[in-house]
Amino acid sequence: MFGVFGKNKPVKIRGVSGNKKFGVAAKDVKELIKKGCTMLELPVSGARVCLYEDGTVVTGDFFKILPDNAELVLLSREQTWSGVVCDIAQLLNTDQYADRLIETAKGLLSGEKSAKRRKILTDLLQNLEDKSELESRKEDEDWFIGVDARFKTKSSYMKFNCESRIRGYMKELDDTTKLIQKAKVRAEFVKTSECLTEMLRAARYNGCYFDRTEKEPNRLCTREGWFTCQGSFDEKLCQSLHSINPYCSRENRILFSTWNLDHRIEKKRTIIPALLEALQNHRSSTINLDYFYRLLFTRENLKLVHVVCHKKGAHNLQCDGRKIFKDGSNANKAKTKRRVKKRCLD
Repeated sequence: MFGVFGKNKPVKIRGVSGNKKFGVAAKDVKELIKKGCTMLELPVSGARVCLYEDGTVVTGDFFKILPDNAELVLLSREQTWSGVVCDIAQLLNTDQYADRLIETAKGLLSGEKSAKRRKILTDLLQNLEDKSELESRKEDEDWFIGVDARFKTKSSYMKFNCESRIRGYMKELDDTTKLIQKAKVRAEFVKTSECLTEMLRAARYNGCYFDRTEKEPNRLCTREGWFTCQGSFDEKLCQSLHSINPYCSRENRILFSTWNLDHRIEKKRTIIPALLEALQNHRSSTINLDYFYRLLFTRENLKLVHVVCHKKGAHNLQCDGRKIFKDGSNANKAKTKRRVKKRCLD
């Protein structure tokens, strides 16, 4: 309350671009601006001060009720300040202080006892120490710990990682063969499975989805390696805005293994049963293999989701009964459509 009695009020003042704070004592806003401009080498004309925390402009009357040592920001005519978020934005948009931030965060982490603050500092360090621009095993040996020696680059391993997942879907289809009792149906199912395998092999098991060196339409990540959760099967976007860059660190690479390529129309509950039902009275040559291939193995029906967004309950989405058979297949397909309508949407 010094200002009320005409005495100097002590405050801390800083500029927009710097983090260094100066202690200033002034009896009113005009004197504060004049002293601040001298310290920060700003023109007095058009200058103003605002609260650091939320950007509220400090007027003459407001200055009188400010607490001692309030944190203020001095602005020139062209500059703006909307609060602490400006500092966060600057941190995200520049690497200027990255090394100093890393050292400071490590120092804070070593003596921090609060679990919540340790988590925040650990996450900050993980992102500051980003090595995503490094690609080869020689450049980033730590990233390759636990990775087979035949992989010399991050992209080649990530491509293999995706291929392995897709191969797993093919194996599930092959395993269904063992459950088919009728020999004729089993034979047609084997033919169908073999054709789908050939189609998948020709597409190199769609390993391009995780390979950042691929062209943009073929990959699920940015050129830098960032993946964004596509949201659960029943949502257009991820409400939590989950993202991860498995290329930046070994820890992120391991965490990425918990992300799922989720079938919107479910593989076990819907797609494979619909295919099996269609083969009960039809040859594999009449089946629209391209449709089933796209449902089982491509982005048309696959969504990359964070483990939290992976809903494991029934999706209740059905195949399109009009696409199960090739155009012009025999007239009996209408009969089969009626049999599978509980699984497939007409």
